[in-house]
Amino acid sequence: MDTLLDRFCRYVKVETTSVEDTDKYPSSPGQLELARMLADELKALGVKDVSISEHGIVMGTIPGNAPGAPTIAWLAHMDTSPEASAKDVKPQIIRNYDGTDIVLPGDKSKVIRVAETKGLAELKGKTLITSDGTTLLGADDKAGVAVIMTAAAELMRNPNIKHGPIRVVFTGDEEVGRGTDKVDIQAVNATCAYTLDGEGEGEIENETFSADLATVKVTGVNIHPGLAYGKMVNAIRLAGEFLEKLPKQMSPEMTKGREQFLHPYVIEGGVPEVKIKILLRSFVTADLAEQARILQEIAAALNQKHPKAKIEVEVKKQYRNMIEHLAKEPRAVKLAEEAFRKLGITPKFASIRGGTDGSRLSEAGLPTPNLSTGMHNFHSPLEFACLEQMETAVKALVTLAELWGREKA
Repeated sequence: MDTLLDRFCRYVKVETTSVEDTDKYPSSPGQLELARMLADELKALGVKDVSISEHGIVMGTIPGNAPGAPTIAWLAHMDTSPEASAKDVKPQIIRNYDGTDIVLPGDKSKVIRVAETKGLAELKGKTLITSDGTTLLGADDKAGVAVIMTAAAELMRNPNIKHGPIRVVFTGDEEVGRGTDKVDIQAVNATCAYTLDGEGEGEIENETFSADLATVKVTGVNIHPGLAYGKMVNAIRLAGEFLEKLPKQMSPEMTKGREQFLHPYVIEGGVPEVKIKILLRSFVTADLAEQARILQEIAAALNQKHPKAKIEVEVKKQYRNMIEHLAKEPRAVKLAEEAFRKLGITPKFASIRGGTDGSRLSEAGLPTPNLSTGMHNFHSPLEFACLEQMETAVKALVTLAELWGREKA
Protein backbone atom coordinates (compact mmCIF):
# COMPACT_ATOMS: atom_id res chain seq x y z
CA MET A 1 0.00 0.00 0.00
CA ASP A 2 2.98 2.31 0.52
CA THR A 3 3.80 1.92 -3.18
CA LEU A 4 0.26 2.96 -4.10
CA LEU A 5 0.44 5.89 -1.69
CA ASP A 6 3.82 6.99 -3.01
CA ARG A 7 2.55 6.94 -6.58
CA PHE A 8 -0.55 8.91 -5.71
CA CYS A 9 1.32 11.60 -3.81
CA ARG A 10 3.85 11.90 -6.62
CA TYR A 11 1.15 12.39 -9.24
CA VAL A 12 -0.92 14.97 -7.36
CA LYS A 13 2.12 17.23 -7.05
CA VAL A 14 2.14 17.74 -10.83
CA GLU A 15 -0.13 20.66 -11.70
CA THR A 16 -2.47 19.45 -14.44
CA THR A 17 -5.43 21.84 -14.25
CA SER A 18 -7.34 21.76 -17.53
CA VAL A 19 -8.28 24.99 -19.32
CA GLU A 20 -11.74 25.36 -20.80
CA ASP A 21 -11.43 28.22 -23.30
CA THR A 22 -8.70 26.91 -25.59
CA ASP A 23 -8.45 24.70 -28.65
CA LYS A 24 -5.21 23.11 -27.43
CA TYR A 25 -5.17 19.46 -26.41
CA PRO A 26 -3.91 19.00 -23.83
CA SER A 27 -4.99 22.39 -22.62
CA SER A 28 -2.22 22.78 -20.02
CA PRO A 29 1.51 21.90 -20.07
CA GLY A 30 1.41 19.98 -16.79
CA GLN A 31 -0.62 17.27 -18.45
CA LEU A 32 2.27 16.60 -20.83
CA GLU A 33 4.66 16.56 -17.88
CA LEU A 34 2.58 13.91 -16.13
CA ALA A 35 2.17 11.99 -19.41
CA ARG A 36 5.95 11.73 -19.79
CA MET A 37 6.29 10.63 -16.16
CA LEU A 38 3.68 7.90 -16.60
CA ALA A 39 5.14 6.69 -19.88
CA ASP A 40 8.57 6.33 -18.28
CA GLU A 41 7.09 4.42 -15.34
CA LEU A 42 5.15 2.09 -17.64
CA LYS A 43 8.32 1.32 -19.58
CA ALA A 44 10.18 0.64 -16.33
CA LEU A 45 7.47 -1.88 -15.40
CA GLY A 46 7.97 -3.68 -18.70
CA VAL A 47 4.67 -2.66 -20.25
CA LYS A 48 4.86 -3.04 -24.02
CA ASP A 49 4.34 -0.56 -26.86
CA VAL A 50 4.27 2.47 -24.58
CA SER A 51 3.63 5.68 -26.50
CA ILE A 52 2.67 9.31 -26.05
CA SER A 53 0.63 10.75 -28.90
CA GLU A 54 1.10 14.29 -30.18
CA HIS A 55 -1.86 15.19 -27.95
CA GLY A 56 -0.34 13.69 -24.81
CA ILE A 57 -2.42 10.50 -24.76
CA VAL A 58 -0.41 7.75 -23.04
CA MET A 59 -1.01 4.17 -24.12
CA GLY A 60 0.69 0.87 -23.41
CA THR A 61 -0.14 -2.84 -23.36
CA ILE A 62 0.15 -5.32 -20.53
CA PRO A 63 0.81 -8.51 -22.52
CA GLY A 64 -1.71 -11.29 -22.06
CA ASN A 65 -0.81 -14.79 -20.87
CA ALA A 66 -4.24 -16.42 -21.34
CA PRO A 67 -4.50 -17.42 -25.01
CA GLY A 68 -7.74 -16.43 -26.71
CA ALA A 69 -8.85 -14.05 -23.96
CA PRO A 70 -10.34 -10.70 -25.05
CA THR A 71 -8.41 -7.45 -24.86
CA ILE A 72 -9.78 -4.98 -22.34
CA ALA A 73 -8.69 -1.42 -21.47
CA TRP A 74 -8.22 0.63 -18.31
CA LEU A 75 -8.50 4.41 -18.55
CA ALA A 76 -7.99 7.39 -16.25
CA HIS A 77 -7.59 11.09 -16.93
CA MET A 78 -4.54 13.13 -15.96
CA ASP A 79 -6.14 16.59 -15.73
CA THR A 80 -7.80 18.13 -12.69
CA SER A 81 -10.80 20.42 -12.47
CA PRO A 82 -10.39 24.15 -13.18
CA GLU A 83 -12.89 24.84 -10.38
CA ALA A 84 -10.09 24.98 -7.80
CA SER A 85 -6.34 25.53 -7.89
CA ALA A 86 -3.99 22.57 -8.30
CA LYS A 87 -0.78 24.58 -8.04
CA ASP A 88 1.67 23.33 -5.40
CA VAL A 89 -0.56 20.59 -4.00
CA LYS A 90 0.70 19.51 -0.58
CA PRO A 91 -0.81 16.11 0.26
CA GLN A 92 -1.51 15.51 3.96
CA ILE A 93 -1.52 11.89 5.13
CA ILE A 94 -3.82 11.06 8.04
CA ARG A 95 -3.12 7.57 9.35
CA ASN A 96 -5.63 5.83 11.62
CA TYR A 97 -8.22 8.58 11.09
CA ASP A 98 -9.98 9.27 14.40
CA GLY A 99 -13.45 9.91 13.00
CA THR A 100 -13.65 13.63 13.81
CA ASP A 101 -13.82 16.75 11.63
CA ILE A 102 -10.61 17.39 9.67
CA VAL A 103 -9.19 20.92 9.82
CA LEU A 104 -6.87 21.49 6.87
CA PRO A 105 -3.58 23.04 8.01
CA GLY A 106 -2.92 25.45 5.13
CA ASP A 107 -6.29 27.18 5.51
CA LYS A 108 -7.96 26.45 8.83
CA SER A 109 -11.27 27.82 7.52
CA LYS A 110 -11.41 24.70 5.34
CA VAL A 111 -12.87 21.87 7.41
CA ILE A 112 -13.98 18.45 6.17
CA ARG A 113 -16.95 17.94 8.47
CA VAL A 114 -18.28 14.51 9.33
CA ALA A 115 -21.86 15.79 9.44
CA GLU A 116 -21.59 17.20 5.92
CA THR A 117 -19.55 14.47 4.23
CA LYS A 118 -21.23 11.28 3.12
CA GLY A 119 -19.32 8.17 4.17
CA LEU A 120 -16.62 9.94 6.18
CA ALA A 121 -17.71 8.54 9.55
CA GLU A 122 -17.33 4.99 8.20
CA LEU A 123 -13.67 5.62 7.39
CA LYS A 124 -12.56 5.80 11.02
CA GLY A 125 -9.28 3.91 11.40
CA LYS A 126 -8.41 4.24 7.71
CA THR A 127 -5.64 6.22 6.04
CA LEU A 128 -6.91 9.42 4.41
CA ILE A 129 -5.10 11.82 2.10
CA THR A 130 -6.19 15.47 1.87
CA SER A 131 -4.70 18.67 0.48
CA ASP A 132 -3.58 21.39 2.91
CA GLY A 133 -6.78 23.33 2.09
CA THR A 134 -5.21 25.89 -0.26
CA THR A 135 -5.75 23.68 -3.33
CA LEU A 136 -7.77 20.70 -4.38
CA LEU A 137 -6.07 17.33 -3.90
CA GLY A 138 -6.40 15.96 -7.43
CA ALA A 139 -7.75 12.54 -6.49
CA ASP A 140 -10.08 13.15 -9.43
CA ASP A 141 -8.55 11.45 -11.25
CA LYS A 142 -5.05 10.79 -10.02
CA ALA A 143 -6.48 8.19 -7.68
CA GLY A 144 -7.55 6.39 -10.86
CA VAL A 145 -4.12 6.89 -12.41
CA ALA A 146 -2.37 5.52 -9.31
CA VAL A 147 -4.76 2.55 -9.10
CA ILE A 148 -4.13 1.60 -12.73
CA MET A 149 -0.35 1.96 -12.39
CA THR A 150 -0.33 -0.19 -9.26
CA ALA A 151 -2.53 -2.88 -10.83
CA ALA A 152 -0.30 -2.85 -13.92
CA ALA A 153 2.75 -3.34 -11.71
CA GLU A 154 1.09 -6.31 -10.01
CA LEU A 155 0.22 -8.02 -13.30
CA MET A 156 3.70 -7.43 -14.71
CA ARG A 157 5.26 -8.79 -11.49
CA ASN A 158 3.14 -11.91 -11.15
CA PRO A 159 2.92 -14.22 -14.19
CA ASN A 160 0.70 -16.62 -12.23
CA ILE A 161 -2.23 -14.22 -12.72
CA LYS A 162 -3.77 -15.31 -16.02
CA HIS A 163 -5.30 -12.55 -18.12
CA GLY A 164 -5.71 -11.31 -21.66
CA PRO A 165 -4.01 -8.23 -23.13
CA ILE A 166 -4.82 -5.02 -21.25
CA ARG A 167 -4.49 -1.57 -22.76
CA VAL A 168 -3.52 1.13 -20.30
CA VAL A 169 -4.70 4.57 -21.47
CA PHE A 170 -4.24 7.94 -19.81
CA THR A 171 -6.11 10.90 -21.30
CA GLY A 172 -6.29 14.64 -20.70
CA ASP A 173 -8.93 17.36 -20.48
CA GLU A 174 -11.76 15.18 -19.19
CA GLU A 175 -12.77 17.93 -16.79
CA VAL A 176 -13.58 20.29 -19.68
CA GLY A 177 -15.48 17.69 -21.70
CA ARG A 178 -12.74 16.83 -24.21
CA GLY A 179 -11.22 13.76 -22.58
CA THR A 180 -11.81 11.36 -25.45
CA ASP A 181 -11.51 13.80 -28.35
CA LYS A 182 -8.06 12.50 -29.27
CA VAL A 183 -8.40 8.86 -28.20
CA ASP A 184 -7.94 6.47 -31.13
CA ILE A 185 -10.49 3.75 -30.34
CA GLN A 186 -9.24 1.64 -33.24
CA ALA A 187 -5.75 1.70 -31.72
CA VAL A 188 -7.15 0.74 -28.31
CA ASN A 189 -8.82 -2.21 -30.07
CA ALA A 190 -10.52 -3.60 -26.97
CA THR A 191 -13.71 -5.55 -26.32
CA CYS A 192 -14.61 -3.17 -23.53
CA ALA A 193 -12.95 -0.66 -21.21
CA TYR A 194 -13.21 0.64 -17.66
CA THR A 195 -12.69 4.20 -16.53
CA LEU A 196 -11.30 4.45 -13.00
CA ASP A 197 -12.96 7.71 -12.05
CA GLY A 198 -15.53 7.05 -9.33
CA GLU A 199 -15.94 7.83 -5.65
CA GLY A 200 -16.13 5.51 -2.68
CA GLU A 201 -15.72 1.76 -2.84
CA GLY A 202 -17.44 -1.02 -4.75
CA GLU A 203 -19.40 1.29 -7.05
CA ILE A 204 -20.14 0.52 -10.67
CA GLU A 205 -21.48 3.50 -12.56
CA ASN A 206 -23.33 2.21 -15.58
CA GLU A 207 -25.52 5.21 -16.34
CA THR A 208 -24.74 8.89 -16.82
CA PHE A 209 -26.52 12.07 -17.70
CA SER A 210 -26.89 12.98 -21.32
CA ALA A 211 -25.37 16.42 -21.70
CA ASP A 212 -25.35 19.51 -23.91
CA LEU A 213 -23.77 22.94 -23.41
CA ALA A 214 -25.63 26.15 -24.24
CA THR A 215 -23.88 29.46 -24.79
CA VAL A 216 -26.17 32.49 -24.54
CA LYS A 217 -24.75 35.63 -26.18
CA VAL A 218 -26.41 38.88 -25.14
CA THR A 219 -25.49 41.86 -27.33
CA GLY A 220 -26.49 45.27 -26.00
CA VAL A 221 -25.88 48.89 -27.02
CA ASN A 222 -23.13 50.78 -25.21
CA ILE A 223 -22.75 54.53 -24.88
CA HIS A 224 -21.38 56.92 -22.25
CA PRO A 225 -23.73 56.62 -19.25
CA GLY A 226 -24.13 60.40 -19.16
CA LEU A 227 -25.70 60.19 -22.64
CA ALA A 228 -27.46 56.88 -22.17
CA TYR A 229 -31.10 57.99 -21.87
CA GLY A 230 -33.16 56.19 -24.50
CA LYS A 231 -30.05 54.79 -26.17
CA MET A 232 -28.15 52.38 -23.92
CA VAL A 233 -29.18 48.75 -23.75
CA ASN A 234 -27.18 47.18 -20.91
CA ALA A 235 -26.28 43.57 -21.75
CA ILE A 236 -25.57 42.88 -18.07
CA ARG A 237 -29.15 43.77 -17.11
CA LEU A 238 -30.53 41.69 -20.00
CA ALA A 239 -28.41 38.73 -18.90
CA GLY A 240 -29.94 39.13 -15.44
CA GLU A 241 -33.43 39.07 -16.97
CA PHE A 242 -32.53 35.94 -18.92
CA LEU A 243 -31.28 34.14 -15.81
CA GLU A 244 -34.31 35.24 -13.79
CA LYS A 245 -36.61 33.55 -16.35
CA LEU A 246 -34.89 30.15 -16.08
CA PRO A 247 -37.20 27.67 -14.31
CA LYS A 248 -35.95 27.58 -10.71
CA GLN A 249 -37.36 24.10 -10.14
CA MET A 250 -34.87 22.84 -12.74
CA SER A 251 -31.76 24.16 -10.99
CA PRO A 252 -29.18 21.66 -9.65
CA GLU A 253 -29.72 22.88 -6.10
CA MET A 254 -33.41 21.94 -6.33
CA THR A 255 -33.08 18.59 -8.11
CA LYS A 256 -31.76 15.16 -7.12
CA GLY A 257 -31.72 11.54 -8.19
CA ARG A 258 -32.92 11.18 -11.76
CA GLU A 259 -34.30 14.72 -12.08
CA GLN A 260 -32.99 16.85 -14.94
CA PHE A 261 -31.49 20.31 -14.56
CA LEU A 262 -30.41 23.53 -16.28
CA HIS A 263 -27.29 25.03 -14.70
CA PRO A 264 -25.85 28.46 -15.57
CA TYR A 265 -22.25 28.22 -14.40
CA VAL A 266 -20.28 30.96 -16.19
CA ILE A 267 -21.18 34.59 -16.89
CA GLU A 268 -18.72 37.09 -18.31
CA GLY A 269 -18.75 40.38 -20.17
CA GLY A 270 -19.85 43.98 -19.79
CA VAL A 271 -22.41 46.52 -21.00
CA PRO A 272 -21.93 45.82 -24.75
CA GLU A 273 -21.88 42.01 -24.56
CA VAL A 274 -22.36 39.21 -22.04
CA LYS A 275 -21.94 35.47 -22.48
CA ILE A 276 -23.61 32.91 -20.25
CA LYS A 277 -22.73 29.21 -20.30
CA ILE A 278 -25.48 26.82 -19.26
CA LEU A 279 -25.26 23.06 -18.70
CA LEU A 280 -28.20 20.99 -19.97
CA ARG A 281 -28.46 17.63 -18.17
CA SER A 282 -30.92 14.72 -18.13
CA PHE A 283 -30.83 10.93 -17.99
CA VAL A 284 -33.37 11.01 -20.84
CA THR A 285 -31.64 12.30 -23.97
CA ALA A 286 -34.88 13.60 -25.48
CA ASP A 287 -35.23 16.03 -22.55
CA LEU A 288 -32.26 18.03 -23.82
CA ALA A 289 -34.21 19.25 -26.84
CA GLU A 290 -36.96 20.51 -24.52
CA GLN A 291 -34.39 22.29 -22.35
CA ALA A 292 -32.94 23.96 -25.45
CA ARG A 293 -36.46 25.02 -26.44
CA ILE A 294 -36.93 26.69 -23.05
CA LEU A 295 -33.75 28.72 -23.58
CA GLN A 296 -34.75 29.68 -27.12
CA GLU A 297 -38.19 30.83 -25.95
CA ILE A 298 -36.67 33.03 -23.23
CA ALA A 299 -34.32 34.53 -25.81
CA ALA A 300 -37.17 35.17 -28.26
CA ALA A 301 -39.26 36.91 -25.58
CA LEU A 302 -36.37 39.17 -24.61
CA ASN A 303 -35.57 39.97 -28.23
CA GLN A 304 -39.16 41.09 -28.68
CA LYS A 305 -39.10 43.14 -25.47
CA HIS A 306 -35.73 44.76 -26.30
CA PRO A 307 -35.60 45.18 -30.11
CA LYS A 308 -32.28 47.06 -30.01
CA ALA A 309 -30.61 44.11 -28.32
CA LYS A 310 -29.84 40.65 -29.60
CA ILE A 311 -29.98 37.44 -27.57
CA GLU A 312 -28.67 34.30 -29.27
CA VAL A 313 -28.55 30.73 -28.00
CA GLU A 314 -26.10 28.15 -29.35
CA VAL A 315 -26.31 24.55 -28.12
CA LYS A 316 -23.51 22.02 -28.56
CA LYS A 317 -23.66 18.29 -27.92
CA GLN A 318 -21.38 17.03 -25.15
CA TYR A 319 -22.05 13.38 -24.23
CA ARG A 320 -24.86 10.84 -23.97
CA ASN A 321 -26.13 8.34 -21.38
CA MET A 322 -23.90 5.27 -21.54
CA ILE A 323 -26.44 2.67 -20.41
CA GLU A 324 -27.90 1.78 -23.80
CA HIS A 325 -24.42 1.32 -25.27
CA LEU A 326 -23.28 -0.97 -22.44
CA ALA A 327 -26.00 -3.43 -23.46
CA LYS A 328 -23.89 -4.28 -26.52
CA GLU A 329 -21.32 -6.00 -24.28
CA PRO A 330 -23.09 -7.18 -21.11
CA ARG A 331 -19.93 -8.83 -19.77
CA ALA A 332 -18.46 -5.38 -19.11
CA VAL A 333 -20.77 -4.78 -16.15
CA LYS A 334 -21.38 -8.43 -15.23
CA LEU A 335 -17.70 -9.22 -14.67
CA ALA A 336 -17.09 -5.97 -12.76
CA GLU A 337 -19.91 -6.97 -10.43
CA GLU A 338 -18.40 -10.45 -10.02
CA ALA A 339 -14.95 -8.98 -9.28
CA PHE A 340 -16.26 -6.96 -6.34
CA ARG A 341 -18.22 -9.95 -5.00
CA LYS A 342 -15.06 -12.06 -5.08
CA LEU A 343 -13.46 -9.45 -2.83
CA GLY A 344 -16.35 -9.75 -0.38
CA ILE A 345 -17.84 -6.42 -1.42
CA THR A 346 -21.48 -6.02 -2.42
CA PRO A 347 -21.36 -3.91 -5.59
CA LYS A 348 -23.45 -0.77 -5.73
CA PHE A 349 -24.80 0.46 -9.04
CA ALA A 350 -24.96 4.20 -9.49
CA SER A 351 -26.40 6.63 -11.99
CA ILE A 352 -23.98 9.55 -12.32
CA ARG A 353 -25.45 13.03 -12.18
CA GLY A 354 -22.66 13.99 -14.53
CA GLY A 355 -20.52 12.19 -17.07
CA THR A 356 -17.23 10.41 -17.52
CA ASP A 357 -15.05 9.63 -20.49
CA GLY A 358 -16.95 6.35 -20.53
CA SER A 359 -20.05 8.18 -21.75
CA ARG A 360 -18.45 9.15 -25.04
CA LEU A 361 -16.36 6.01 -25.40
CA SER A 362 -19.48 3.85 -25.03
CA GLU A 363 -21.32 5.99 -27.57
CA ALA A 364 -18.36 5.60 -29.97
CA GLY A 365 -18.49 1.81 -29.75
CA LEU A 366 -16.24 0.95 -26.79
CA PRO A 367 -18.51 -0.07 -23.88
CA THR A 368 -16.97 1.60 -20.80
CA PRO A 369 -18.54 1.52 -17.32
CA ASN A 370 -16.92 3.53 -14.52
CA LEU A 371 -15.44 2.04 -11.34
CA SER A 372 -14.83 3.57 -7.91
CA THR A 373 -11.35 4.60 -6.80
CA GLY A 374 -11.72 5.92 -3.24
CA MET A 375 -12.01 9.63 -4.08
CA HIS A 376 -14.38 11.96 -2.21
CA ASN A 377 -15.45 15.65 -2.29
CA PHE A 378 -13.78 16.16 -5.66
CA HIS A 379 -13.44 19.58 -7.40
CA SER A 380 -12.93 21.20 -3.99
CA PRO A 381 -10.22 22.03 -1.44
CA LEU A 382 -12.21 19.65 0.80
CA GLU A 383 -11.34 16.74 -1.51
CA PHE A 384 -9.82 13.63 0.03
CA ALA A 385 -8.99 10.04 -0.84
CA CYS A 386 -9.03 6.85 1.23
CA LEU A 387 -5.95 4.65 0.75
CA GLU A 388 -7.73 1.42 1.68
CA GLN A 389 -10.49 2.10 -0.85
CA MET A 390 -7.87 2.79 -3.49
CA GLU A 391 -6.26 -0.54 -2.61
CA THR A 392 -9.64 -2.23 -3.07
CA ALA A 393 -9.80 -0.68 -6.53
CA VAL A 394 -6.39 -2.18 -7.35
CA LYS A 395 -7.55 -5.62 -6.22
CA ALA A 396 -10.76 -5.22 -8.22
CA LEU A 397 -8.79 -4.50 -11.40
CA VAL A 398 -6.52 -7.50 -10.89
CA THR A 399 -9.52 -9.75 -10.19
CA LEU A 400 -11.34 -8.31 -13.20
CA ALA A 401 -8.31 -9.09 -15.37
CA GLU A 402 -8.42 -12.70 -14.17
CA LEU A 403 -12.14 -12.99 -14.90
CA TRP A 404 -11.70 -11.63 -18.43
CA GLY A 405 -8.80 -14.08 -18.83
CA ARG A 406 -11.34 -16.92 -18.62
CA GLU A 407 -13.50 -15.42 -21.37
CA LYS A 408 -13.16 -15.90 -25.11
CA ALA A 409 -12.93 -13.05 -27.58
